[in-house]
Amino acid sequence: MTKNNRVRVGIFGTSWWADTIYLPGLDAHEHADVVACCGRNRERAQAFANTWKIPGVFTDPDDMLRTADLDAVIVATSNDTHYPLTMAALDAGLHVLCEKPLGLDVAQAEAMALKARETGAITMVPLTYRFMPMNRWVRELVGNGYVGRPLHINARYYTDFGFDPSYSWRFDREIAGSGIIGDLASHWVDLARWLIDDTEVSVSALTRNFVEREPRPDGTPYDQTEDSAALTVSYASGAYGLLQTSAVCHEGTPFGQTHHLEIHGDRGTIYASCDWDRVQRVDGLRRGDSEGRQPLPIPDEIWGDIRRDVVHDTYRDVFRTTDAMTRGWITAIAGGEQAIPNFDDGLAVQRVLDAAVVSAATDGSQQPIEHS
Repeated sequence: MTKNNRVRVGIFGTSWWADTIYLPGLDAHEHADVVACCGRNRERAQAFANTWKIPGVFTDPDDMLRTADLDAVIVATSNDTHYPLTMAALDAGLHVLCEKPLGLDVAQAEAMALKARETGAITMVPLTYRFMPMNRWVRELVGNGYVGRPLHINARYYTDFGFDPSYSWRFDREIAGSGIIGDLASHWVDLARWLIDDTEVSVSALTRNFVEREPRPDGTPYDQTEDSAALTVSYASGAYGLLQTSAVCHEGTPFGQTHHLEIHGDRGTIYASCDWDRVQRVDGLRRGDSEGRQPLPIPDEIWGDIRRDVVHDTYRDVFRTTDAMTRGWITAIAGGEQAIPNFDDGLAVQRVLDAAVVSAATDGSQQPIEHS
């Protein structure tokens, strides 16, 4: 139970992501008190705590769970730690926000979702792109029938961080589970099913390793995961999706990435593009219209008070000032309501990711996806 309608939060992980996304939103939330943080490096964890005025600093997760007075925890650590940290937190009766992918595999994700349901925990998986104005507007257009019945969706996530050959745990299968499939395709799997309101029935995947990466810091070799992936997803309605994610695309933008989206239906088409600099644009074309593709400006009510000039500012404002993701999770805990996307959503995505990994290992064979 929360105390005086305040949610006492602990965070596992003190990375730049925690510092940039989680703490600013929590710091400004009227119901949140960050009372503890835990990191592997004591000096770095203490510096993180000093920055955000966090009273409890830990290097042992069990110590934090046992001695800190918590209502909820954020698991913002490497993928191999998601399951043990989350299960320990749920066993302690805490609400949990866990980074994506939810687990290393479906078995872990199923156990996490089941435990959360059993304990009544309010959970969140930060599938961030659901909350961006461009995508919210596309979902509204689809829901209002702009394209009619969706026939196929084409989504591309291009970025260039994979050109760096330095060791990164994100490309180490033992720690990450998968590479770009888990890191980036998880976003696109969730976004596609959310935009067209459909459920996956099968997937095939083609992956490639284009960059020879350095060994682990201790010099040992490892099983290197993919740095580019293309998924073909079949949906229950008969629609299909082409979801491409790659970390080896030179896009020439300040942030080094771009997003592209098209949804074709039996009555029209939506085009959306974000260059992570100045472009957050939606266009459309209806069957029978003579004027061709037309701009579909994102409405002011979707923008609200967030900045729209630079995409980075939009992203920061969405997660630091609105009730999206972490802030929405805190609001849900304070109000005793479930949050979305939660562990059930994370599990649904994990089923597709696991099937994609199997498909990629078997020359792109079509793999069925079972949903409970």
